[in-house]
Amino acid sequence: MSLKIVVLAKQVPDTRNVGPDAMTPEGTVNRSALPAIFNPEDMNALEQALRLKDENPGSTVTVVTMGPGRAAEVIREAMYRGADGGYLLTDRAFAGADTLATSYALATAIKHVAPDVDLIIGGRQAIDGDTAQVGPQVAEKLGLNQITYTEEILSCKDGRITVKRHIDGGVETVESALPLVLTVNGSAAPCRPRNAKLVMKYKRALAPMELEKDTTYADLPYADQYEKKPYLKIGQLSCADVNADLSQCGLAGSPTKVKNVENIVFKAKESKVLTSSDADMNGLIQELLANHTIG
Repeated sequence: MSLKIVVLAKQVPDTRNVGPDAMTPEGTVNRSALPAIFNPEDMNALEQALRLKDENPGSTVTVVTMGPGRAAEVIREAMYRGADGGYLLTDRAFAGADTLATSYALATAIKHVAPDVDLIIGGRQAIDGDTAQVGPQVAEKLGLNQITYTEEILSCKDGRITVKRHIDGGVETVESALPLVLTVNGSAAPCRPRNAKLVMKYKRALAPMELEKDTTYADLPYADQYEKKPYLKIGQLSCADVNADLSQCGLAGSPTKVKNVENIVFKAKESKVLTSSDADMNGLIQELLANHTIG
């Protein structure tokens, strides 16, 4: 059984390097001020998609991401690992989107590029928001079943999928009919490394947004490659391309506003040096019990 799989991926600011200029005056993330990385849990989701592709000959994996031109790097990274291609959803009208506006934009893009999709897979949440809302919201907007907190896809055949999901208090095995939206935990299998042959194949893949102003593929020194190899042109979609309602996009469609982002560093007010002696260990335990840290 061949599958048409869409992976939702996001290029996120590295939240380990949050500084004073991390926010704009409008209350949105200043992405240009932070290093950009492939959202970790989306990498776990990509691995699950690639495993399905390996097990089901003829299947395709298409990555959809929303962001500025540099977000196309996420698509290239996925292609280096086995994805077949992708689409960059980019438009100034999408800027400042919260989870509601983001899920609307992604859902309209999926309707446009993969109306007959079998499986949509994304990470549980992005590290720049930690909301875990986008995947379920996309499912609701597309009217699809959804399974969240996925650890592993156990089987996918005859139009049905069985997955193991990790929840508070235990593990569940869940079965559902396709089409379906899955969100994947960070504790799922890590994504495979880049494939050297695929890196050489796709290293010059570009989205139109990545080209400098007034530059086209024809102006590049290896322009003939884009004529001979259409797969080097990463798809690009705007609001108009997906017939999006501008009132539901970007800041206009975002009821959530971030007031402030702070980098909090915990500092110890005092320290104590202990030896491995029984007396020191017993004293520490008694102190922790007395202040209710334990017990």
